[in-house]
Amino acid sequence: MELEQLQPQSLRPRAPSWCWLLVREDRNLQDEIQNHGGQAIYQVADVASHKQMEELAEYALEQFGTIDVLVNNAGIMPQAFLFMSFLEGGYKMERLWTKSFVFMTLAMLFLFIAFYSLLPTLPQFVKQIGGSEAQVGWVTGVFMLSAVLFRPIIGGLLDRYGRRAFMVSGLIMFIIAMYMYNFVGGVVVLIGLRFMHGISWAFSTTAMITSTTDMIPDARRGEGMGWFSMAMTLAMAIGPMYGLWVIQHQSYHELFLYAVVLSSAALILMIGVKMPSRPQFAVKSIVLFERSVLPVNVATFFLYVAYGGITAFVALFIGSIGVNSGVFFLVYAAMLAFSRPIAGKMSDRQGERFVIIPSLLIAAVALVVLSLSTGLLGVLISAMLYGIGFGSAQPALQAATLRLAPPDRAGVANASFLTATDLGIGLGSILLGWVLQLSDYRMLFMVSAASVGVCLLLFILFVRHMKSYPEHKAGADV
Repeated sequence: MELEQLQPQSLRPRAPSWCWLLVREDRNLQDEIQNHGGQAIYQVADVASHKQMEELAEYALEQFGTIDVLVNNAGIMPQAFLFMSFLEGGYKMERLWTKSFVFMTLAMLFLFIAFYSLLPTLPQFVKQIGGSEAQVGWVTGVFMLSAVLFRPIIGGLLDRYGRRAFMVSGLIMFIIAMYMYNFVGGVVVLIGLRFMHGISWAFSTTAMITSTTDMIPDARRGEGMGWFSMAMTLAMAIGPMYGLWVIQHQSYHELFLYAVVLSSAALILMIGVKMPSRPQFAVKSIVLFERSVLPVNVATFFLYVAYGGITAFVALFIGSIGVNSGVFFLVYAAMLAFSRPIAGKMSDRQGERFVIIPSLLIAAVALVVLSLSTGLLGVLISAMLYGIGFGSAQPALQAATLRLAPPDRAGVANASFLTATDLGIGLGSILLGWVLQLSDYRMLFMVSAASVGVCLLLFILFVRHMKSYPEHKAGADV
């Protein structure tokens, strides 16, 4: 039977990607489906049995996240219970909260807590082993440098060879690197270890984030990215406080050991995730760059330049005006957690630009308010606005990146987005540090607001010409 006989376009106007379920094995049909970019699974079932068809549906949803068409080796089965339920229910089969999605989100939470626990504690560790302030910068920078260098490579490898092997190897490398901190006795050795650690970070996070976007149904892309990125936000809030608490009450040995435990928990959770063992698309060569996502990634870079200034300098500025810096981050995290699910659903229903443009305006205003703040009220207002603005724009930009990239280049698209964020944070903290040396904190945050303005301008120009780029349904919800 030829694939064209199925005529799926007559069943559903919107058909970006398909999950075909076959109730009898047909290798020829399997090849046809996979050649057209789909996924097929086999299970012998009685189509008249609601229970058996529901079991088949549950298995497919766990594996692929969505069911679009149910067929057998004789063609479409309009009499099948599941197929009729799909036609009547529309999007109800596009399930987001699968076991695999939950496991991967928790794995990212644990991994990022381990990572963020080192950010405020590693500079003190460098001093403890005899390093200087300049060497603290090297220890921090070499990690980011290695991650930026290897992300494009890992993105191409993910699309060519699949996700699981690189997730496992990256996490194992990450765990080993965390454990090796216990044996570092000098700064030169630490810098070398940080370079290796950065490579493992690039491998593990790029593979895990790409795999998670594979699980999110296209119709719920923004919502799924909002919930998933919230795990990283929680880690950003928990990790530094947790790391400082450990070294204050115990020692660096325990800090590194607990990080190993957290990373190992992420590995165990990831092993329980269902995903295809091979690439979903036939990619003949390794691609390191995807042109269609470049405008979004350049805009993202400028958004993260400002974010780099927030992470590096906001605590110092708020302390200088007599306000507890924890207030800013607490309010920021609360508003971010509140806004992301709402913005994600709006993005899915109205499109990414409906969310991104006002969110960037809000983020820019927040930084202007922060630069003018002289006390608690200004800090609270800026934290609320920045949590809403940045928290809504970031997942929408990532969703736009994935929507524009061809389905067989989701790995490269994710790697490009993450590279833009890494470069933005790294270069932003350096460039804004120079601004601070030449001026003051208020000018620093005004420049940060201008950087968000550049992001907004680039995105508006990009939106105007969006149709000149192929709008693919990225994903991996096949």
